[in-house]
Amino acid sequence: MSEKEPAEPADLFGKPAARSTGRRAKPPAAPVAPATTDAAIAELAAGIPRLLYLGTSSWSFPGWKGLVWDTDHTESTLAKQGLAAYAQHPIFRTVSLDRSFYRPLSASQYAAYAAQVPESFRFVVKAPSLVTDAMVRGGDGRGMQPNPAFLDPALAIGEFVQPAVEGLGPRIGALVFQLSPLPGTWLARLPDFLGRLETMLAALPPLPAGATVAVEVRDAQLLMPEFAAMLKRTGATYCVGLHAKMPPIEAQLPMLRSLWPGPLVCRWSLHRKHGAYGYEEAKGLYEPFDRLVDPDPETRDVLARVIVATTAAGFHSFVTINNKAEGCAPLSVQELAKAVTRSTPRT
Repeated sequence: MSEKEPAEPADLFGKPAARSTGRRAKPPAAPVAPATTDAAIAELAAGIPRLLYLGTSSWSFPGWKGLVWDTDHTESTLAKQGLAAYAQHPIFRTVSLDRSFYRPLSASQYAAYAAQVPESFRFVVKAPSLVTDAMVRGGDGRGMQPNPAFLDPALAIGEFVQPAVEGLGPRIGALVFQLSPLPGTWLARLPDFLGRLETMLAALPPLPAGATVAVEVRDAQLLMPEFAAMLKRTGATYCVGLHAKMPPIEAQLPMLRSLWPGPLVCRWSLHRKHGAYGYEEAKGLYEPFDRLVDPDPETRDVLARVIVATTAAGFHSFVTINNKAEGCAPLSVQELAKAVTRSTPRT
């Protein structure tokens, strides 16, 4: 007859006590606090135009320690807790919500972001690729088949605009429809494409005061008067996309002139030296994103002049910068802020 296992010890209420696993519980992550900023940063922030909203593309980067965060934090911790600390930086008044491109967010998810930032903060939000990509793509990014939901008005509203408006409310700065590169079948029928895009844009509901809808493209063929005219008819604007798939900023300025007067939306995503498919190369060269590796003062100076002209005319400017633009988005934002103050006329 085999021995019985000893009975589990009972607690005071007669229940078996929990067995120890021998593992220690992980201590909770330290709360994320903002980095200490010096008087020069505060003075720089005070000197930029009131209608200018500068920020970065996302915020969960441990390498920003000392620039944005107080100390070391994991990427996971920063993704969950970092936004409130980020929004306390004197210069950062916007951020690009890129997560929404990969999967639609709910109104409650947007509301959770809104609750972490001050009333004066504005979000630049990317529409989901469900609506903005003409192709259904595989895990390697290759187009597998045509996307039947491409530029679908009902999906654009139900999966993007309505949840964003409900959750973010007046904290919306710009809703950006960043269109992935068009396949040859659409490039060969640009009038049909523009008609489809116009139908979607015209169907969108009104946004809160001061917010704008912007369209960013990855095909230089679309920088044409017909595209600008369509945007103007729908009340949307052009998002300046600083990316190696597109011409330099100087070549994109005619689009802005066609839509003038109006707001500026700009997303500076990738340094041109890396080419159209250079995100991974840039990431490898620039991580942990704590310094400017490839400064691009020429682009900054042109962008600064556009910002100054736009805000001086009484229109908002929403500008976000990716780490892959120069190596460190917070430092790029600071340098752009300096260029704006240099370009601002003294009164």
